[in-house]
Amino acid sequence: MNADRRDFLSNVAAAAATPLLAALPGRPDDSQTAALRLNTTAYRRLDGSTPSRDLSDPVHAHMQLVRAISQRAPSSQRASLAAVGSEAASLAAWLAWDMGDHGSTRTWYGTSIKAARIADDPLLVAYQIGSLAQFEAHAGNGVQALNLTRAARSAVGAHGPAISDAWLSSVEALSYAAAGDHRSADRALVRSRAVAERLPLAEPPPWPWVFAFDESKVAACRMACGARLGLSEWVVAADVAALATGHAKQRALLVLDIATGHLAAGSVEAAFALAAQAVDTGLTYRSGRIVERARTLRRAVTSASPPKVVRDFDERLHGVYL
Repeated sequence: MNADRRDFLSNVAAAAATPLLAALPGRPDDSQTAALRLNTTAYRRLDGSTPSRDLSDPVHAHMQLVRAISQRAPSSQRASLAAVGSEAASLAAWLAWDMGDHGSTRTWYGTSIKAARIADDPLLVAYQIGSLAQFEAHAGNGVQALNLTRAARSAVGAHGPAISDAWLSSVEALSYAAAGDHRSADRALVRSRAVAERLPLAEPPPWPWVFAFDESKVAACRMACGARLGLSEWVVAADVAALATGHAKQRALLVLDIATGHLAAGSVEAAFALAAQAVDTGLTYRSGRIVERARTLRRAVTSASPPKVVRDFDERLHGVYL
């Protein structure tokens, strides 16, 4: 990306951050730390409407700025700046994940966890370990994801906010699904929904959570679990409110979960019609994660003479390199 485009995105991020000044929860910060945190939050919000490849360079430049300021800062500000660095590294991990770069994803999540520990903030440590657990669950590493989720629960302790319990229960459900444990995944989903139903809707989520967590998020998680467990009834009959969750890239991943459910039920035509829509979104945003998920769906069809809808899908993916 050239410097002009990076500067443009940086200016957009700064503009997007301005309305957030009164909205960010958390402990008091000095003006410098607060400005850096707002920039990170603005970049995170831009992720919903901007290809990750376009955001990657500005976010990495932002992390370099955080690092440089941290090195010059007095010791009294090191902890708060480490927290900002943790958030920025976590965002870099998320962008790498969307680009399909799993090695960089793990590296940046590892960096975010180390910085959170330097910040000495148990809630932030739990959030970052849980984020890595979520990634590993989606990557199919169920045992590792479960171990990480237990570590996240240990970090936050017994007196963490309810949203941490609801979210970590959903991550546990994904982890059990990745490990092929249907019953444990179901129990974790029941717990996640029960806690989510009691969360006060009027209150903003506590820092470092940058999103609300409600029953629609649990429904989306149940769809993802069903897709990984081959339980078409969990997917096809899912609450349609789940599709209202998140931005276009996140919805495309949910559509691929639905497509997986249709395929498990034997509805090949419906599965690949949906998958084609998701691929269009993946190509629009140049999301390697979406395209690779679509390829995983395609590999589930092993017939030497697939139906036309599958052949058309192959043609759509031919020559796509993300």
